[in-house]
Amino acid sequence: MPRSNCPPSYRLHRARNCAVVTLHGHNHYLGPYGSPESHEKYACLIAEWHAGASRNGKPAVVVASDHAILVSELILAYWRFAKSHYQRAGKPTGTLVGIRAALRPLRQLYGSTWAGDFGPKKLKAVRQHTVDIGLSRGVINARVGRIKRLFKWAVAEELIPPRVYHGLQAVAGLTFGRCSARETEPVRPVPDLYVAAILPFVSPVVAAMIRLQRLTGMRSGELAIMRPCDIDTTGEVWIYEPSDHKNRWRGQRKQIPLGPEAQGILKPFLSRPPDTYLFSPAESEQWRLNNHPPNQGRERKTPIYPCELKRRAELKEARRRHSNPKRPKRARYDTNSYRQAINYGLLQAKKAGFVIPHWHPHQLRHNRGTEVRRKYGIEAAQVALGHARADVTELYAEKNLEQAKRIAKEMG
Repeated sequence: MPRSNCPPSYRLHRARNCAVVTLHGHNHYLGPYGSPESHEKYACLIAEWHAGASRNGKPAVVVASDHAILVSELILAYWRFAKSHYQRAGKPTGTLVGIRAALRPLRQLYGSTWAGDFGPKKLKAVRQHTVDIGLSRGVINARVGRIKRLFKWAVAEELIPPRVYHGLQAVAGLTFGRCSARETEPVRPVPDLYVAAILPFVSPVVAAMIRLQRLTGMRSGELAIMRPCDIDTTGEVWIYEPSDHKNRWRGQRKQIPLGPEAQGILKPFLSRPPDTYLFSPAESEQWRLNNHPPNQGRERKTPIYPCELKRRAELKEARRRHSNPKRPKRARYDTNSYRQAINYGLLQAKKAGFVIPHWHPHQLRHNRGTEVRRKYGIEAAQVALGHARADVTELYAEKNLEQAKRIAKEMG
């Protein structure tokens, strides 16, 4: 066993004539040497020493005082914890991106400050910095919440006194209309006309993903990981149960029903092996290369100059390298590549003379929620979108204004 994993020994401090144990360079005096009280304190300290050991085997000694650790050191310790905690199937989650962005201004402004001296006014200064750089109110509140979570973790690890976190809790979030932070427009459903207009300008794989998400309202991450083995095709209505989803860590189960139209979209993709992802970026890339060959200029009447021939050769070589990259295409889409594929379709439509307003795939979830609410009510929309609470569904399902207009017309 490495020496660093061995607990420090109980020994006699001759100068003070008492028992002592040294943890990370700090002497802890335990009382009279050999007494039951000293052995009890020693056992307690060693238990805390083992409990505070990090995953890489390095023990962490906790000293909760005002001048025990700097903010920059606290951020580093929390980052090591976060990298091991926020992961799924051995891979880091998107939460780490948000944590890094939230802690960056904290380190820049107060990295050399003692963590025990970090109070509400300093947190407000960090928040004002995020306002000044143009972030929206919702993003700012989320980042301030992550900073508070850092200090909450530090209190739990006894790195700082509890009063530090209690003081930061007094800093309330920015409210609408009472701050100078930028406001963003709420996410609205995308008109179905725009959804249909983009389909000819994307690959058949991406078109199937768009149509399926519009019909089911599932999240982009749930759509991207679809496999034949995750779909129960025995009943009249198929049931898709994602292998991973947003609330799986809460122990919730997600089942998405697939009706006849959704089944028709999926059938061409179900012939592949059961554990293979349905929607492949490699297939989309092959379709793009087959359907968008380089323009040979056969009908051109003007002469081709040497500079243009050189440029064509460069484009041909670049296309060859792109079609045979050293890093092959991934086995499936993710939320980012799926969104980029839609952006590519919008760009291709613009080149063809069709200007389609920008939209993103998350809006399709709002489409589904609004449509179900209009026909079947808020509870049906809650079930269709898989929300645990109806108040969350209110953000996705637009209220039926036409019904309110009809009531006003009839009742004055």
